[in-house]
Amino acid sequence: MSVVPFVDFKARVSAVRGELEAAVGRVLDSGWFILGREGEAFERELASACGAQDAVGVASGTEAIQLALSAVGVGAGDEVVTSPLTAAFTGLAILAAGGRPVFADVDPATLNVAPEAVARAVTPRTKALLPVHLYGHPADLDPLLQIARDHGLPLVEDACQAHGARYKGRVVGALSGIGALSFYPTKNLGALGDAGAVLVNDPALAVRLRRTRNGGQTDRYHHAEPGINSRLDEMQAAVLRVGLRHLERGNARRRELAAIYRRELANVGGLVLPVEQPYARSNHHLFVVRHPRRDALMAGLEERGIASLIHYPVPLHLQGAFAALGGRRGDFPVAEKAAGEIVSLPLYPEMTDAQALVVAAAVRELAAREA
Repeated sequence: MSVVPFVDFKARVSAVRGELEAAVGRVLDSGWFILGREGEAFERELASACGAQDAVGVASGTEAIQLALSAVGVGAGDEVVTSPLTAAFTGLAILAAGGRPVFADVDPATLNVAPEAVARAVTPRTKALLPVHLYGHPADLDPLLQIARDHGLPLVEDACQAHGARYKGRVVGALSGIGALSFYPTKNLGALGDAGAVLVNDPALAVRLRRTRNGGQTDRYHHAEPGINSRLDEMQAAVLRVGLRHLERGNARRRELAAIYRRELANVGGLVLPVEQPYARSNHHLFVVRHPRRDALMAGLEERGIASLIHYPVPLHLQGAFAALGGRRGDFPVAEKAAGEIVSLPLYPEMTDAQALVVAAAVRELAAREA
């Protein structure tokens, strides 16, 4: 067993087990498992927590992005500008909506998509912008929203990693009017399986999203438009209601752990720490450092029983799934350089200060040795 695992699901469940068992029991007692009261209650509570007018629960974060893009008009062949440094599911959701991903390079400090690169990527075929709040640090939305306004484009926030993160004091996810969340178990607000939601401020779009997540049905057996089967089930909704109650506490604990890392790893040769811009309050979904000998650093951590991961080692334009787009090495040099240097250190609310200090000591030693 690892001295420090990358995430500890058993500890996470143990901390709220009684609440989870009560929530699951409530669903079992109801005898209703799809599109019921738990889902409706979670949607209300989530929208309130995120400062959105509405939330529409769906089956995954990927489908949340897909449905959001479709709702704002993305269809066959439409271009959607996004980041090459993100989970492949961001780009796959664009493809699922019928669109064509167009990548724009990232900012070297935050690794979020750079507004100036987005502006250069817009063409007459662009239908939407899809910035990612990477690792839980908000993208710089104001200039991106200005680009969207200048070109008459919707902006959909990929907030799948950014539960509770803030941009200029406001929770991200629906600051543009529409955005997507993932509740994959590793997320700050995680389900016990796949789940997602679309945050939306337009009542008409919310109505349409509720229709398209359910096969385009207006009522039973009447399908007014194409849709998909992407319904948030009652069990996951009940579990997520428990998690939502603890989200701010968990995010605060992540900030405490991040502060330990920053203190202990300051001025370590060759090591670049994540930044938090003045406009942002990260939820520290991931604590991602950079080092020119990343692979050697990770090997040393593994020898010491400390888990680490890479988010994400292959930029999207170099993935086989997007080969038809014609991307080549060198197209997005900032993202490509970062992909060769980034490493995610363990950080989760159940982690102890002592564990964080063990990780920091190992990183400090290894980074200095490999510099």
